[in-house]
Amino acid sequence: MVSLSTKNTPKAHKLVVQTEYEGQRLDNFLFTYLKGVPKTRIYRIIRKGEVRVNQGRIKPDYRLVVGDLLRIPPVRQEKPKPLLELPWNDRTAHHLLDQILFEDDGLIILNKPAGIAVHGGSGVSFGVIEALRYLKKNAKTLELVHRLDRDTSGCLMIAKKRSILRAVHEQLQNGMVEKIYWTLVKGQWQGGAAVLAPLQKNHLQSGERMVRVSAEGQSALTEFKILGSTALATLMEAKPKTGRTHQIRVHAASVGHPIAGDPKYGEAEFNRVMKQNGLNRLFLHARQLILRLPGYQDPLSIKAPLEPELQACLARFNIGA
Repeated sequence: MVSLSTKNTPKAHKLVVQTEYEGQRLDNFLFTYLKGVPKTRIYRIIRKGEVRVNQGRIKPDYRLVVGDLLRIPPVRQEKPKPLLELPWNDRTAHHLLDQILFEDDGLIILNKPAGIAVHGGSGVSFGVIEALRYLKKNAKTLELVHRLDRDTSGCLMIAKKRSILRAVHEQLQNGMVEKIYWTLVKGQWQGGAAVLAPLQKNHLQSGERMVRVSAEGQSALTEFKILGSTALATLMEAKPKTGRTHQIRVHAASVGHPIAGDPKYGEAEFNRVMKQNGLNRLFLHARQLILRLPGYQDPLSIKAPLEPELQACLARFNIGA
């Protein structure tokens, strides 16, 4: 960015978008530029029109264009808390480095552990991206390419260059990145090879997000394949062809096969039985990513091994892929 502000202009920052930020969402840019400012505050100043692009009001999902003029109001920024003052410690943080499955000069793919958020917010001060920025202090750019739910493990992409961030975002938008999940569901699968059902997002009074199948929702398609089963549960491969919130979890539950350990869309009795057998988390794992990267002749295919708890669960029920 090129700043047009001066010391005598304290009321607002004015920035001109440069090439490295082209294609980035406005809200994601502001999360980085206004570090320490709560996301709710950032969305509020956008909604109220205090953030302007080319002198006009703008939506959070607007993608920046080279030459855009941004006006950002003065916002009080809190100093981020050091990592060690949070529910993290050096051992937990450095464990993430051991989970890196692939890294080059533009992209990191790591096997995100379950129970760790991908970013701070909604009562969580730090997540994977903040920890990596703490651990890789010399990295100029580290940005989440996509997201996984806190309770979901597996392949997570972090861009080290904005050019890679834009390239992979374009592939995601055009359905060119193949995401393959493994999940354990209740009973012997009778849901067919695909679930095509529109999904609608709702927010409860508590602020919790809930998703349900609704004709008024956005179109959503998930392909399913049986990998192994017993009378109690089936190990499934799930390929989401759209990227809706909680898509796999809601689609599986909608055809009578809730995911094991799912506290939101699952079945209490099934979850109780699974917990008695040692499963204390959601059995949903981003198993594999297939994508193309600039500079590579062949597609990149990365697989994330199952965490020991999930491996033990499958072994206990003698279910193999």
